[in-house]
Amino acid sequence: MGFGKVDLRGRDLVCLHDFAPAEIAAILELAGDLKEKQKNNISHASLQGKTLGMIFYKSSTRTRVSFEVGMYQLGGYSLFLNSNDLQLGRGETIQDTARVLTRYLDGIMIRTFEHEEVEELARYAGIPVINGLTDLQHPCQILADLQTILEKKGRLKGLKMAYVGDGNNVCHSLLIGSAKVGMNIAVAAPDGYKPDEMIVRLAQDDAAGTGAQVDIVTDPVEAVTDADVIVTDVWASMGQEIEQAIRARVFAPYQINSTLVSHARPDYIFLHCLPAHRGQEVADEIIDGPHSVVWDEAENRLHAQKAVLAMLL
Repeated sequence: MGFGKVDLRGRDLVCLHDFAPAEIAAILELAGDLKEKQKNNISHASLQGKTLGMIFYKSSTRTRVSFEVGMYQLGGYSLFLNSNDLQLGRGETIQDTARVLTRYLDGIMIRTFEHEEVEELARYAGIPVINGLTDLQHPCQILADLQTILEKKGRLKGLKMAYVGDGNNVCHSLLIGSAKVGMNIAVAAPDGYKPDEMIVRLAQDDAAGTGAQVDIVTDPVEAVTDADVIVTDVWASMGQEIEQAIRARVFAPYQINSTLVSHARPDYIFLHCLPAHRGQEVADEIIDGPHSVVWDEAENRLHAQKAVLAMLL
């Protein structure tokens, strides 16, 4: 399904760096259109007869529910596959799995640990592969974030986003996504927890084409000052639970609370991909406060991903 002059049929969504600004804009435009149709009970079943295989090596609430519901609303079918359902854990290669699933499915969404697994799956599959999350990136979440910001602010280009916390997969995709749409981004993370240098270079390359500014700092106040959007994430991601106590001490100065957000613009909005550890990376007063848009953000996972599915499949 093309949208305007943009045709993404057959493409993979592994990393937002692979998409032109106009292509991201088209996805966001279609996401808004599909959301409006859903709210007004207008049929938008553009994927009738299509099947999405969903491979999960990491547990999920929002990713599984939003992709399943999204395929249903688009008229298609989703097939949940956990690690016990596949032969990958018993010695079958990703290449062989990709070739077999290509014969059965119209698309694959995978949520896993190693980013290289998604890249390899996309390399050998003859159908679109969508990155539902890896330890390195989380592009679908960031499309939902951009949709939410666009809804609340009316624009993306020229805004300032502050990401405060761990330089993790969400941070990585925010760096690239912000740069792609011309939104300035300042990441505040402690030494030893800053974003991957390769990802920062990709974001800087993208920013050079859109006029965005990319800053990596250690001072959260510096990052948040005059921010239009403030984002954070858990201090210990899945697989890092053993580091929880250490990270709690290291990241304590990076909590999003009323003192820190006082440096942002008066009309800032707060985003969090969820689940949130209240009292750690964010105080209740912020996530439950008038500037929080996390529930709209969570809902937009459904609409942004529907746009991805409709355009790729």
